Amino acid sequence: MTETQIKATTIEVNGISYDLPPAPIAVICLDGSADAYLDAALARDAMPNLKKISITGYRGQARGALPSFTNVNNASIVTGCPPSTHGICGNFFLNPDTGEEVMMNSASFLRSATIMSAAAKAGRKVGVVTAKEKLRDIFAHELEGIAFSTEKANQSTMEKHGIDDVEALVGKETPYIYSGEASVYVLEAGVALLESGRSDFLYLSTTDYMQHTYEPDAPESIEFYHQLDKAMGRLLELGARIGITADHGMNAKQGPDGSPNVIYLETELSKRFGDGFSVILPITDPYVVHHGALGSFAVIHCPEAANKNQIAEWCASQKGVTEVYHKAEAASKLQLPEDRLGDIVVLSGRDIVLGRTPAHHDLTALKVGLRSHGGRYEEMVPFIFSAPLKPDFHQKGLGDPRNFEVFSYTINGLQD
Repeated sequence: MTETQIKATTIEVNGISYDLPPAPIAVICLDGSADAYLDAALARDAMPNLKKISITGYRGQARGALPSFTNVNNASIVTGCPPSTHGICGNFFLNPDTGEEVMMNSASFLRSATIMSAAAKAGRKVGVVTAKEKLRDIFAHELEGIAFSTEKANQSTMEKHGIDDVEALVGKETPYIYSGEASVYVLEAGVALLESGRSDFLYLSTTDYMQHTYEPDAPESIEFYHQLDKAMGRLLELGARIGITADHGMNAKQGPDGSPNVIYLETELSKRFGDGFSVILPITDPYVVHHGALGSFAVIHCPEAANKNQIAEWCASQKGVTEVYHKAEAASKLQLPEDRLGDIVVLSGRDIVLGRTPAHHDLTALKVGLRSHGGRYEEMVPFIFSAPLKPDFHQKGLGDPRNFEVFSYTINGLQD
């Protein structure tokens, strides 16, 4: 594949114009990658390609969407807009249309077009690789291209995923989802798609198993980021314009003895105000080994006759709770879809998680101490580009850049 074979086109998605350059595009979401992980790896000379980009390109920070969870931020990144526009407000929610508590994995919940779909319609060869199968349906929304997960790479079919020989293409068998290899495979698959000419417009989204399991300076973390860096280097060699960000950061949520710092909201609310409360934890997803469905963001659905002001005041008085909002206020301040929220939204501190009841959470699934996310303290994420920013984008980057602007910066904002 040569650059002259790629047609440059302008597309508009959710009110934002993208002037597609002739060079290949690769946007990478390093799930759970707080800056501390990159700093630790750089300090140990484990990421020479990232070091080069940091010097010759751009490295800064951006603010992610809240709640700082995977589905929310990945949906924001691929649509280029906040949750109030695209509608995905968690990994899990209480569907007001049915009254059921359900996973928010289906593209049917998405209210916006994706950048990848528009790029494909404009003639680009789009390749989307995600570690987690739960995201694939959202990413594949109206997409005429390749979209598969490394979790189920060996089950990919041409009809459903646009590719049926992933293992042969990458040269490796399907990795175990609870491993660092599940994420490394994502980038290696992106490299293989670009090398083979099957894709020239990539979105690569990893999983945060390693960040949930290991601290930034753990040897396992350093080696993991070293492997990611190798694949990034190959993307650079292939001439890709690269943008790197994360969906959220990660923090330890436990006491000195290693036990999780949990406020069981549903239990405590029932003790104080009686039965009838339903606490929804938007972090909930199939990957219980990661976090045990404990995160720093919760949504409370109150009984009809409840005094919501009194309940909100009580929540705000609890040690470890940092923010409490009524529905309309949460929708406005946090850019969330009001019709998909409960009555009250609660966020907790850097080392605190919110739960429902002790019986609801199987903490035996956690292999190590609890590291999790969801609140303000995991909101800031890396914002890195393979070339210097144009002056207007550089100025914008000094303000309040958002992680879901990463496609805009990568496509429109890099100097040639």
